[in-house]
Formats: sequence, structure tokens, C-alpha cells
Amino acid sequence: MSAALTRVLLADDEHLVRGAIAALLDLEEGIEVVAQVGRGDEVLAAVAEHRPDVAVLDIEMPGMDGLTAAERISSQCKIVILTSLGRPGYLRRAMAAGVSGFLGKDASAEELAMAIRKVQAGGRYLDAELAAAAMAAGDSPLTERERDALRLAADGAAVARIAAELHLTEGTVRNYLSSAMTKLNAQNRLEAIRTAQRMGWL
Repeated sequence: MSAALTRVLLADDEHLVRGAIAALLDLEEGIEVVAQVGRGDEVLAAVAEHRPDVAVLDIEMPGMDGLTAAERISSQCKIVILTSLGRPGYLRRAMAAGVSGFLGKDASAEELAMAIRKVQAGGRYLDAELAAAAMAAGDSPLTERERDALRLAADGAAVARIAAELHLTEGTVRNYLSSAMTKLNAQNRLEAIRTAQRMGWL
């Protein structure tokens, strides 16, 4: 009697990459790609419709990033993050979001298949170099509000718009941005944004 198929959902905004991963996984015994989506905000509906055992998500996608999507589906299936953004902070955020596997897009099809099988069996699969870097980098020093303000600033929002979106006064937003710059040892807002992005804290 053959083992049950592991049903996989793929979410990646790069069509060629997604198609190539799907084709390679379909060659792996015991794995079936049951759905593919190109936007983060399509993940929730696809999980509800196709009921995958494992969702393989990229981090940066339009509509919703992969880590936010992971938080929302973690009770419905196992999750593997497959990304070109191998930043230490992303790995920590992924673990907090309920992700069981995390590896880079330079991984082989065999390694991805191994990760899928391992998380489906209840284990974890983490890229060893990323795990070591995450431990060395430590936790983000930013509070949730500082991160929100800095993330909106990174998108080009002015202080007034950040204040409106976060339901804060402009003075409070300036204080959060100033505090973030101090914690990140940055001379200005742009430097703070770059540091936080490099570490995967945004």
C-alpha cells in the first residue's frame, strides 16, 4: 500500500520560479502540488479551498507578506518558508508565526522535498547557516509601534500619514522614529530603515 500523498500549496509572486518549483516537486515521490498562488492575500482562500498539508511560502509578495500569511494559516497546515531573503530577523519572525521550515531559494529540489516531508511528519527543517546567524543577531530591539512607524516610513509615508494610519499624534510618531534611530545606532531615518531591513526586523 502506497503512502498518502503530501498535498502542497505554493505561494510565490515570481511565476517562472513558482512553476519551476511545482514541476520539480511533482517529480518527487509522495508529493503533489495542489494549488499555486502569486499573491500573499490569495493564500488564505487557497488553503481553505484546497486544504494542503504543507504551504510553501515566499516572504515578499504583493497583497500580504508571507510571514503575515503564515500567522493566519498556521493552525490549518504546516508551513515552509522558501525565500531569497535569508535575513536573521525573518527566521525569528517565521518561528514566532508558527513556521516549521525555513530555507533559501538556492536549496535543491531534493532539500525542499526533504523539508516538506519533515515538517509534515511534525519536525522542523531550518537552514543551518540562517539558524546560526539568527542566534548571533539576537532579537529585534524595536517595539511593535517603532517597527510599524519605520515600515510605513520605508514605504515613503510622511509623518502625517503614518500618524493617521497608526491613529497616533504626529509628535508620537516622531518619538517612535527617533527612538528607532537611537536603538539602531542610525544617524537618520533612512539609515535606520536600511539597518532594520538588512536584519529582517521590518
